[in-house]
Formats: sequence, C-alpha cells, structure tokens
Amino acid sequence: MPAAKRIIGVVWQAIRRWFDPSDLDSVGTTPDYRFSLANERTFLAWLRTGLALIAGGLAAAQFLPPLPLRHLREAIAVTLLLLGGTVAVRAVDHWSRTEQAIRLGQRLPASRFPAVLALIVAVGALLLVVAVLARGVSGR
Repeated sequence: MPAAKRIIGVVWQAIRRWFDPSDLDSVGTTPDYRFSLANERTFLAWLRTGLALIAGGLAAAQFLPPLPLRHLREAIAVTLLLLGGTVAVRAVDHWSRTEQAIRLGQRLPASRFPAVLALIVAVGALLLVVAVLARGVSGR
C-alpha cells in the first residue's frame, strides 16, 4: 500500500502544480514572455488535437454505419475518446514541465508522446482501411 500512496502523492502534486500558477511563479526566474507564450501556443495546439480526437470519437459513435466486425464502431469511438482525453491530460502536464524547465534554464523535457500518438493514429487508420475494404468486398 505505501507504493500506491506514493503514486497518488506524485499525481496529486502534478495536478496541484497545473492549477496553482503561484506555485509555478515561485520556481526559477521569470523568462522572456515570448518563450512562455510559445509554450502556451503549443499547449493549445495539443488541446485542439485532443478535442478533435474526442469529436471524432463522438462522430464515430453516432454516424458510422455498422461495420463487418461486431462492435468495431464502438471500439473505434471509445478508442478515439480515450485517446483524446489522454492527449488533453498529457498536454497540460507537458506545458507545466516545459514552463518549469524554461524558468529554471534547463533543457526542455523530452517526450516520446508525439511519436506514440502518430503510430496509434496510423495503426487506427490502417485498421479502418481494412474494415472499409472488408465491407466493400462483402457487398454490405
């Protein structure tokens, strides 16, 4: 149980840091505002990506016709919704860590998330192509 408490503590500190700008202001020195604004624009771009994935999930749930594999439509919708939520949470965490690094004059945090997201989207697109072709071949 101590490991679970430690994980909860780390997660809680990260969430608290997201919502407490005064906590961030107390770290390091105030950077050139252009860097902070660029970091914010990047955050907003990631947030738009998350919203687009969520909108895609809702559209898939509402407008896709039944696909050849049972519950494939629902699986696509849920996957897109979860991916959109993950992107949004990841965006705010990356924004916070980047802002802290800028204020401390450290290297910006590296992230594999864009590459992982791109691979997930590519695999999803490939699976959709297969589903569409299977539907075309079956004549439904």
